[in-house]
Amino acid sequence: MKSSRSFSQRARASAPLRARQGGTILIIALIVLVAMTLAGIATMRSVDTATITAGNIGLRQASVNAADQGIQAGVAWLTANLGPTLVNDNHQSGTASKGYFSSVPASDPDWNNPLNWGEAGQLNNGTADAGGNVVFFLIHRLCPVPNCDTGATCGSNPPNICASTLSTAALTGQGSDQTRPTDSHTTLPATHYRITAKAVGPRNSISIVQSLVKAFN
Repeated sequence: MKSSRSFSQRARASAPLRARQGGTILIIALIVLVAMTLAGIATMRSVDTATITAGNIGLRQASVNAADQGIQAGVAWLTANLGPTLVNDNHQSGTASKGYFSSVPASDPDWNNPLNWGEAGQLNNGTADAGGNVVFFLIHRLCPVPNCDTGATCGSNPPNICASTLSTAALTGQGSDQTRPTDSHTTLPATHYRITAKAVGPRNSISIVQSLVKAFN
């Protein structure tokens, strides 16, 4: 009989302890479950961010390639229109010289401002390419005075000294100094032009590239 009471007392004494242990384990399990859930969400977001970043890099590279096509379009336009017609600006909509400027501004404009591309030429008449890029190009003759022939004096402006490159093959007298003003040339120096191209693609990806070319008018 004494042993029976002793066993019953031990059972009652251990019951609260087991109850407390069961509740603690449940709380710990819930905390671990919440932590694992948060870790899973963070991992998913990290993967999504990496995927978006990789996609943006791909779109940026595609827009750079498209802008290079704009440089080629500017060169093709310049080659097709070389001659006296390039002396004057003509930016009316639909004209052949849309996108061409006979002078360069004293300071570069903000190329990211869409307003500065309002008179630009467009590749494929503004139709987006297979990658969704719309390409624009601007051509500036590297001269300080607009609508004035190279080396000429127009109005009250100083002589229109344009950036140019002498042709060594055109010099009369082999080995003569090209810097002497008395040297005569059988052909005109090559005038320099700056071509600026911009490609606008998906997700507002924008690439702007420039190139300098020289051409004999």
